[in-house]
Amino acid sequence: MLSRQHKLLIMKIASLFSVVRGYNIPVIIIAQYLSAIFILAPEKRALDIVLNFNLFILVFASSLTIASGYIINNFYDSQKDLINRPTKSMLDRLVSQKTKLQVYFTLNFIVALMALFVSWRVFLFFSAYIFFIWFYSHKIKKHPIIGNLTASLLAVMPFFAILLYFYTRIPFEEIENYKQQLGVIFAHASFLFLLLLIREMIKDLENLKGDLINSYQTIPVVYGESQSKKVITLLTLLTIVPVYLLIAIYDVGYMDIYFYSSLIVLIFFLLYLWKSNAKSQFLLLHNVLKFLIVAGVFCIVLINPSVLWHGKKLLMRV
Repeated sequence: MLSRQHKLLIMKIASLFSVVRGYNIPVIIIAQYLSAIFILAPEKRALDIVLNFNLFILVFASSLTIASGYIINNFYDSQKDLINRPTKSMLDRLVSQKTKLQVYFTLNFIVALMALFVSWRVFLFFSAYIFFIWFYSHKIKKHPIIGNLTASLLAVMPFFAILLYFYTRIPFEEIENYKQQLGVIFAHASFLFLLLLIREMIKDLENLKGDLINSYQTIPVVYGESQSKKVITLLTLLTIVPVYLLIAIYDVGYMDIYFYSSLIVLIFFLLYLWKSNAKSQFLLLHNVLKFLIVAGVFCIVLINPSVLWHGKKLLMRV
């Protein structure tokens, strides 16, 4: 039998795991590696990318930065979460605010050291990334529109770190050969950004009660639920643009299946959105978007599975 002290320790570890949303971190790591293998450097063998030590440092540093971001976000949102997520909030409170801050600063210090090991440019990138995550949690999050845009942008920033890592190593005279590949990358990033932005706005509808009580100036609070649904509808329709580019202009292999399926799911998503008016309904919509985002990560493999065994030349059609 475990002693009371051991049980308390296990509960605190579970609490910290909940605060940093440890269940999200492996997905982010997999997403970065799959993006590197199938989109950013398909000409290289998958094993070469996985064994690249500097890339490993970047991915690990990104994961720790995101974990620290969840901590500082939880720190500032503790009162709101008591209303919006009472069960999770009670678990999170098993770790004191002081301990959360200590872990937050420790993680960021480790990230700074790791980034400096790679290069001073990587160090500057992660320093800015850490600062903007804090600034978002402390100030920007409470403002409508800009808060949603910033949250979505911060969520895709780790992928830009990987992008910069690969493209700063391309000889200048070869940049021209990678222009279309950059188009594929930004089309993927645009689709992901729109899904994340829609999810942020659904979260605002889901958390309306807590936002009202804590004076968060979100779109549903300031402009009402109907206006928020109109904006979400517009953003959902805008996903057609990157999907069209990826399916009709660029070659994304069998990942076409994912994008066609996503459009079908998003049609039903919109139909259900306009019928929704309860927290449980918005939570379901939130989970649908989560599923699309996570499925998109694993479906990257469908671009060209043969890249796992050997690299190939650029994927795009000319």
